[in-house]
Amino acid sequence: MIGTIVNTGTILLGSLLGGLLKKGIKDKYRDALYNAMGLAAIGIGVNSICTNMSNSAYPVLFIVSLALGSLLGNIIDLDGRFNGLVGKFSKSDLGQGLSTGILMFCIGTLSILGPINARLNGDHTYLFTNATLDLVTSMALASTYGFGMMAAAPVLFLWQGAIYLCAGWLEPVLSGGLMTEITLVGGFLIAASGISILGLKNMKTINMLPALFVPPIWFVIITLLGI
Repeated sequence: MIGTIVNTGTILLGSLLGGLLKKGIKDKYRDALYNAMGLAAIGIGVNSICTNMSNSAYPVLFIVSLALGSLLGNIIDLDGRFNGLVGKFSKSDLGQGLSTGILMFCIGTLSILGPINARLNGDHTYLFTNATLDLVTSMALASTYGFGMMAAAPVLFLWQGAIYLCAGWLEPVLSGGLMTEITLVGGFLIAASGISILGLKNMKTINMLPALFVPPIWFVIITLLGI
């Protein structure tokens, strides 16, 4: 778990440094950072979509996932509950920053394959590479949203920790294409976060998170049916 611990630590460190930087930034420069983060999120999301869409074995699955996930999330009102919880600790738009950060930190090839490679092969290369990327990303996000971005660190730890513990069971499933489908859906969610940050439209990305669970459920179904 050393790779996950390092990855978690870099998010905490990056958030701390970015939070310190935020205090000395004028509003006009903070707006510039918002724009930069929005464009970066859209870019990362689009790259993930373009990279994985051609490899998808089920071209319609991402559409079904987004539709069902968004519907369920709105019924439960995940966005309202999440922002209500965050609002108890911060009056800023930290909720948007956390949702974007969690998606960028957790949904990606390095963050998913890293714990599996570490558990099965003892190789932490993916996780150390991911940690470096997350250090820069967390600094940029915290310079915009503040110290509250540190809350994304325990989420990453639990996410990668769960994958690490389940690595033996997950490896054949992920190699069968599940990771492609999850990363594809995640790309749309990250891009949606970028649209919200830029103020083009409030996508309420938190309400769309259940979409990430549709591909695993689909793969379980086709496995049980022997398709």
